[in-house]
Amino acid sequence: MQKLAKKIVVAVLGWQVRRLYKKNGFKVVAVAGSLGKTSTKLAIAQVLNAKYKVRHQGGNYNDIVTVPLIFFAEDLPNLFNPFAWIAVFWRNHQQLGKKYPYDVVVVEVGTDGPGQITKYAKYLKNDIGVLSAIAPEHMEFFDDLDAVAAEELQIANLSKKLIVNVDQVESKYSKRIKKPTSTYSLKERANIQLKNVKFDGFSADFDVLENEALLLRAEHEAIAEPRLYAVAAAVAVARELGMSPSEIKQGLNNLKPVAGRMQKLQGANSSTIIDDTYNASPPAMKAALDTLYRLDAPQKIAILGNMNELGKYSRAAHEEMGDYCDPKKLDLVITLGPDANKYLAPGAEAKGCRVQQFDDPYSAGDYLKPLIKSGALILAKGSQNRVFAEETVKLLLARPSDAKNLVRQSPDWLKIKKQAFKR
Repeated sequence: MQKLAKKIVVAVLGWQVRRLYKKNGFKVVAVAGSLGKTSTKLAIAQVLNAKYKVRHQGGNYNDIVTVPLIFFAEDLPNLFNPFAWIAVFWRNHQQLGKKYPYDVVVVEVGTDGPGQITKYAKYLKNDIGVLSAIAPEHMEFFDDLDAVAAEELQIANLSKKLIVNVDQVESKYSKRIKKPTSTYSLKERANIQLKNVKFDGFSADFDVLENEALLLRAEHEAIAEPRLYAVAAAVAVARELGMSPSEIKQGLNNLKPVAGRMQKLQGANSSTIIDDTYNASPPAMKAALDTLYRLDAPQKIAILGNMNELGKYSRAAHEEMGDYCDPKKLDLVITLGPDANKYLAPGAEAKGCRVQQFDDPYSAGDYLKPLIKSGALILAKGSQNRVFAEETVKLLLARPSDAKNLVRQSPDWLKIKKQAFKR
């Protein structure tokens, strides 16, 4: 029944999106990849806003059902509420009779397993595709990294041109792309490259090079490398769409911190929390720890939750993160979730770190809060199911009202968490 309902919804929405294309001349930018899709999408939208009217969705509408809703600025109803869906279809139909008010639509394209990205061809025609990374993801459904690459590279078949992060997409994969391609990076030579990056506390200064010539100099509240990749992608897309250096610089000034993605928050006892709780993978967790190591503070605490959906790679990945914990740079490591407790925690202890393990985020927060010293720096990193480290962060905030800035705070999500941990 669920498959049938989904098939019907996708058919109607796809037909409406195709009609929207025919009636209007807007551009579409779609972001795919194993890491950083949402941050990249938001950076692109915010930079393009300096010149264009841009339609995007602030959360992670990134599957075959939700992506069409972005074009019409609709929220996702319950799949089994036919009256709500009829209302959505009717409002979409009414929009089709009017001039579309946007110049560019920016979406992200997600996948949980092989063959899913090709399904977007039913309605998605991208002027520009962005491939942010190829890395281990949803490994319970993919045999290996080659299988992940085969899936993510399908974005090329949906796009007139592809922009590729050459630092995080190996050349053996990017060579398979037959469409016109441009590149961005922080390290490797690329069409758009961020160079001379200097971190100063919670911000970064950098040069933006275009084909090795200086395009502009800029600064951004980017405390970690992954955020800068989103900036580079945004500049690359902006140049493809004809924005000048001054327009791009204005757009970069529009960039705002993103909930759950290396966002800085005020914590208890004048501490600072780096909230990176949206999701977790080995490269992202390493980058987050590198940021914590780089910054100065009288006390440094890492809350490290499960990296979910790694399948047979989970044990090795968590052991690798445990080994990456540095006792000279960490005063305390808190682990959350079964694999983090079973594999990451022993590895961190073996390196000499002080470690405490927890099965739920609320107990972790209750334990940690009285231990926070004045001026402490706390990193929170983890996936969602069985972890929800944002709930630990919530207990550590200086201002409870800042909980609105955390991820997964809707009534539906709070209900899921309450049931998961019997709270």
